[in-house]
Amino acid sequence: MEQTLDLVNNAAGRRVPTLVNGRQSVPFMGVGQYKPSGLKAAPPVKSCSDYPLSGDKVQPSLKAALEKCGLKDGMTISSHHHFRNGDLVMNQVFDLAADLGVKDLVWFPSAAFPCHEPLIEHLESGVIHHIEGSLNGPLGRYASEGKMKKGLAVLRSHGGRWQAVQDGEVHIDIAVIAAPTADSFGNATGDRGPSACGLLGFGLVDSLYADHVIVVTDNLVPFPCVPWQIQGNNVDYVVVLDKVGEADKIISGTTRLTKSPDRLYIAELTANFVKAAGILQDGFSFQAGAGGTALAFAIYLKKLMLEAGIKARFIRGGSTKYLVEMLEEGLTDYILDGQTFDLEGVRSMRENPGHVNTSPFTSYNWHGKGNFAGLLDVVVLGATEVDVNFNANVVTHSDGMMLHGIGGWQNCLFSKCTILPIPAFRNRVPIIVDEVTTLVGPGELIDVIVTERGIAVNPARQDLLDATRNSGLPIRKITEIKAEVDELVGGAPQKPRFSDDIIGVVKWVDGTVLDSIFKVKT
Repeated sequence: MEQTLDLVNNAAGRRVPTLVNGRQSVPFMGVGQYKPSGLKAAPPVKSCSDYPLSGDKVQPSLKAALEKCGLKDGMTISSHHHFRNGDLVMNQVFDLAADLGVKDLVWFPSAAFPCHEPLIEHLESGVIHHIEGSLNGPLGRYASEGKMKKGLAVLRSHGGRWQAVQDGEVHIDIAVIAAPTADSFGNATGDRGPSACGLLGFGLVDSLYADHVIVVTDNLVPFPCVPWQIQGNNVDYVVVLDKVGEADKIISGTTRLTKSPDRLYIAELTANFVKAAGILQDGFSFQAGAGGTALAFAIYLKKLMLEAGIKARFIRGGSTKYLVEMLEEGLTDYILDGQTFDLEGVRSMRENPGHVNTSPFTSYNWHGKGNFAGLLDVVVLGATEVDVNFNANVVTHSDGMMLHGIGGWQNCLFSKCTILPIPAFRNRVPIIVDEVTTLVGPGELIDVIVTERGIAVNPARQDLLDATRNSGLPIRKITEIKAEVDELVGGAPQKPRFSDDIIGVVKWVDGTVLDSIFKVKT
């Protein structure tokens, strides 16, 4: 089994396997050190003679479409997560696989959410062999307890997922793309229809590289479906269901504005740091995550922009109503959107030509000829832990449980200034530690930590230290903040207890193995 394999130390000093789910993997070599070679993967050549000349690819049922794709044991089934906790399709897919007697499937989602908890039954029965994708909530806990016994969870960033497919690391047999609107030819979009979720960018790579592609919709419109975010020429079959997703559930618990006074103070400090550092200039660009503090940061930043008469050239999304307001009020030329976090974002994408849908290829893919992330002047993100060397963790908690995915977090670290506004402690557990439980972001890429007890600037960023020296902001050493918090809460937290069994790995943006996730002893 994978968990008993010998481990090696990678360039970050973390113990990682060189064989992951039967594939040779390269240990992390350092930021920017691994150089890929070879050609991109490609889907099989197909012929128009295999499809109706009428263009009608609609199948009578999802089961019929899966059967026409040749669903069989051991296949890899992919899906996107633009519906987040409102997905109504993938549980049905694996229920049908169970009815057909299929076993050992690999699920390759861009992320899984609590709504997918029923899939634990299929992991237990052997219908699903293992999951390679961000595991949130119940599925993450299930894996952390060592119950996903047949394979390792593989956590990738959004850009890392595109890289893995494009480089041939993951071969998709059947892609299932839930689409709020589609036509019978397979053209599909996410920005309209009763289940509109915004865009379908996370499913784009699946449509380009999978052997078979099924578009599932609850809003079939006459050809052509315009705009088409997914092109019908890449689609094999179309299935119509009563409902593919609950659009109101694209707003997850992490995409609500914080009401905590401490978090609001942290958000305000962050905006003031951006101003003091000289980043807040006409034509600048920024990205803020979807956490409550990051949303509050956008509000404070907007106030500073209005006071200074400054306009952003572009804002990177996940879009929210707060970013939409900035676009509609003329405070930015564009929102370059990777996913839509609320229904105002969906409306804006549908109506405003300045609200542009993007994909992980343009935004994040490290094995491309550049991407948008490096063009950003500042990005504001969250974290579950940081350590005194500015390394950060977003997938496990202080108890070692894997309860979150990576998303675009890793990819965003390549902005010109990366800021993590985080509370100094949560539930009396310090967030600044000696060493992160799981390494997800190397400290050399993280520039600033903002807490309610002060702002720590990475010593490598002397330019930021110089710019903010006389700002009046509470700039402190990260070790000073840690010592103060440890004393306040009664000492550093007890480290989680792990077995020697690996239950998952964290991939870096280039496909190398950055860290291992170990089974938690309960």
